[in-house]
Amino acid sequence: MKREQLVEKILDIKREKGWSWKYVSEEIGGMSPILVVGALLGQMKLPKPLAERAASLFGLTEGEKRMLNEVPTRGVAMPPTDPLIYRLYELVMVNGPALKALIEEEFGDGIMSAIDFDLEFDRLPNPKGDRVRLVMSGKFLPYKYYGAEQGVPEYGFKEE
Repeated sequence: MKREQLVEKILDIKREKGWSWKYVSEEIGGMSPILVVGALLGQMKLPKPLAERAASLFGLTEGEKRMLNEVPTRGVAMPPTDPLIYRLYELVMVNGPALKALIEEEFGDGIMSAIDFDLEFDRLPNPKGDRVRLVMSGKFLPYKYYGAEQGVPEYGFKEE
């Protein structure tokens, strides 16, 4: 079985049982619902105790349970074709240069980690239509200036 087939099996069971992602992520627990759902959709790895809970919940085989604990090949074809995912891509493409400039001005020469990272979402009621709120927090990782000589910073932290 391939990861994509396991994802389809999980989606079929979820649909058949009438479960919500909220229910599934609460039953499995242990980490952010975004990570739990991401793992069940084939984009993340579930730690062994959570893979055990997911396998029990979905009635998976031993091999399928082990697959949930394997590191997947992550990502989707670019640009994405799903409208919601495309809008998130568009958000980064349009706002990315400004965010890059502001992050570099504040922190220095580096990147925001997408591995040492927190992501939250919630619903904000609004009379003009409810809003989706995304909160991202990633560790700043400065570039290392390897071969730096004495007097030259070793890392790209903001210079005062």
